[in-house]
Order: sequence, then C-alpha cells, then structure tokens
Amino acid sequence: MMRFKKLTTILFLLVCCLAQAQFVKKHGQLSLQGTQLVDKNNEPIVLRGLSFGWHSMWPRFYNEKAVSWLKKDFNCNVVRAAMGIELGDYSYTNDPQFSKEKIEAVINGAIKSDIYVIIDWHSHNVNLKQAKAFFAEMSQKYSKYPNIIYEIFNEPDYETWWEVKTYAEEVISVIRENDPNNIILVGSPHWDQDVDLPAEDPILGYNNIMYTMHFYAATHGKELRDRTDQALKRGIPIFISESAGMEASGDGPLNLRAWQEYIDWMESKKLSWITWSVSDKDETCSILQKTAKSDGKWKDEDLKESGIKVREFLRKYNTQE
Repeated sequence: MMRFKKLTTILFLLVCCLAQAQFVKKHGQLSLQGTQLVDKNNEPIVLRGLSFGWHSMWPRFYNEKAVSWLKKDFNCNVVRAAMGIELGDYSYTNDPQFSKEKIEAVINGAIKSDIYVIIDWHSHNVNLKQAKAFFAEMSQKYSKYPNIIYEIFNEPDYETWWEVKTYAEEVISVIRENDPNNIILVGSPHWDQDVDLPAEDPILGYNNIMYTMHFYAATHGKELRDRTDQALKRGIPIFISESAGMEASGDGPLNLRAWQEYIDWMESKKLSWITWSVSDKDETCSILQKTAKSDGKWKDEDLKESGIKVREFLRKYNTQE
C-alpha cells in the first residue's frame, strides 16, 4: 500500500510539472477585459498560489528552490513576495539592500519556474518616497517579464481612500514610465475590506489596475463577499492577494466550511487568490512547522493543517495548463 501511495504521488507530481512546465510561456502578458483577468490570448485566467511571510521575519524561505517546490508540490501558478517595510530587524527601512536581495530571489525563482510573481510592498502605512524609489527600480529591471505583478500597498489600515488613491496614483505613474503593461494591484482602506470605496471613486487614466480584497474566513463572512460582488458589478477588477481559513489575527482554529464557501465563491467569479503564508511562526496561518527546510522538499509532517489544506485546494483547482 505504501509503495502504491508513493507511486501515485510521483505520478501526480509529474502531471503537475507537465501541466505547468511552461505556464507563463503559454499565457504570457496578462491584462483586463472588464473585471476579468485574461491572458495573452484574451482567455480568462485564474491565478492561485501562496504568499511568503514577511521577508524581514522569515528570510530563510526567500530562495529560488522554495519557489520551485511551491510550483512542483503545491501546484502554485503564482507566488507573492511580501517585503516587510517596517517590521523586523531586516525590514526595508532598516536594510533595503538585504530586502531587495530576498525579494529578487523569489522574483528570479518565479521567472525560472515560469510562474507569475507578485512584488508586494507589505506595509500598513504610506511610505511614498521609499515606495516610488523601490518600484522605479523594480519596474525598470523587470518590465520585460510578463511574470511580474506589482502590489503597491498591502493593507492600508486607517488611511482614507483619498490618501490611498493619491499615493497609488504617484506610484503607478512611476511604474508606468518603465512598464506600461504588467498588472498593478491597489489596496483599499480597513485592511482591504472597503472595496466599495474605490468602486465609488476609481483610479482613472491607467490600464491593468486591479484592487485587492483580503479575507480570513473565520472572521469575515458573507457581507464581505456581497460588498465585493457590488464592486465587481460597478466594474472594479478584484484580486484576492491575501486570504486564509482562520481568524483575521492569523491564529485560532481553521473554519473549513467558511473557507470552502469563499473558495466556491472565488471559483464561481473566476477571481485569483493567494493564501497566507509560507512561514514557520507558531500560529495557524503559517503553513510550516519549524522542521521545514528552507529550500522546500517539505514532507507532510513539515506542514501544519493549513498547509495540508491549501495544498489540497491548489492541486484541485489549478488545472489550467
């Protein structure tokens, strides 16, 4: 029986590798048709994957081999590199060079693995000068790669939409000077909950702009899905750039039923989604145990319940070649 199980796993991995061996090569430049993310052939595409935890707290996982493993074993077609701006000794504020090296390790790993990658400015505050300098550098360096997605403000907390929009317009203008095409993600107030605000007053004058919504299924219920549905009806493209099945604190028990309800809803809307996070903190949302190696090759016993479950979701739903 064990031999059969091992053979089945090997066959699954081979199928996954073949299916996604040239994912970006096949789908290429992403763009928007209305609220739908589409590929170079104008066919709807749904990205599903994992976010690394704050680079400044779990830098050991920021390497090309870990990205490769997330593609091979979890069947990710996108990963998210979360660059911590203020938090931790190795934050961007404290050590920008180290931060860029870690983020670029994930970016380069995604390009080599031929999957998409989100460059995430992981902050809850407006840091306009630093963000403009960073995204000017990244967009100049990586604009030729269709793999790239820019997330310019992870989760505004207490900023108004006017403040977020004003910040976003300046950062977007910097990116668009170098990169006219790749998708840009913009957050909304109240930890990406108030998607109704950009729906009422969207950013104008730029193409391929999407707005992020974040959910934690044990905290956020149907009212957030309804609010997002209304934003979609008003023509606002939505990307779920962070989500998971526990409470918004990142801890507490998984609510598998509520998580599945969100998955079903996202799939019905063809919304792309990212789950949080590749890290080994003692909390529910960190998918890895302390035993997990830095460069992937994780065994089942290295995964927490959330890791096992999100891998199940990704293997089930990431069937688009």
